[in-house]
Amino acid sequence: MTNSLLRSLAALLCVLSVCADVTPAADFDVTRVNGRWYLVGFATNAPWFVTNKAGMKTGIAVMVPTAEADLQVAHTHLNADGSCWRMSHLASKTATPGKFFFHSEAWGNDNDMIFTDVQYAEHAVVYNVKTKDGVSEVLNKLFSRTPEVGAAVTQRFQQFSLEQGVLADNIVMLPPNGECPEA
Repeated sequence: MTNSLLRSLAALLCVLSVCADVTPAADFDVTRVNGRWYLVGFATNAPWFVTNKAGMKTGIAVMVPTAEADLQVAHTHLNADGSCWRMSHLASKTATPGKFFFHSEAWGNDNDMIFTDVQYAEHAVVYNVKTKDGVSEVLNKLFSRTPEVGAAVTQRFQQFSLEQGVLADNIVMLPPNGECPEA
C-alpha cells in the first residue's frame, strides 16, 4: 500500500513538473473543437513510438463535448491489412479551460491533455502526458480539420515539440491513410 501511494505521488509530482510550463490556449472553448479531426502529426521520445513511427499513418479523431464540458474522443485508424483500430475515452475537464484528464483502460495509464494551440477551423496542438507505473511520457499531437496542414502550422508544431524535449527525429508528420468504414 505504501509503495503504491509513493509511486502515485511520484507520478503526480512528475506530471506537475512536466506540465508546469505548458499552458492551454487562451480563451479555450471546448464547444468549438467539436467534430472530425485528422491526426497529422505526432511527436514523442517514447520507446514504443521510436520503434513504430516508420509505419504510422494519419488517423481520425472525432471530438464531442458533453453537456458538462467534458470531451468524448473517438479515435480510428485504418491498419495496413484493412482492419480498423478503434479507441475512445472520456476526457474530464479540469479547473483550467483547455486542460483535461482521462484514464486509458486499454493502456492502463493516466493522461493529462492540454490544448496548447487551437485555430478551431484549422488545427489543434494537443500536449499529452501519459503516466504509467510512475513513468511519464510526453506526446504531442497535431490535429487538422483536413488531411493536410500548412507549412507554418507544421513548423510551429515542430518547434513546440522541440521545446518540450522531443528529439527532432521523433517529430513525424504522418502520411495520408485510408479511412475506416463507419461502425
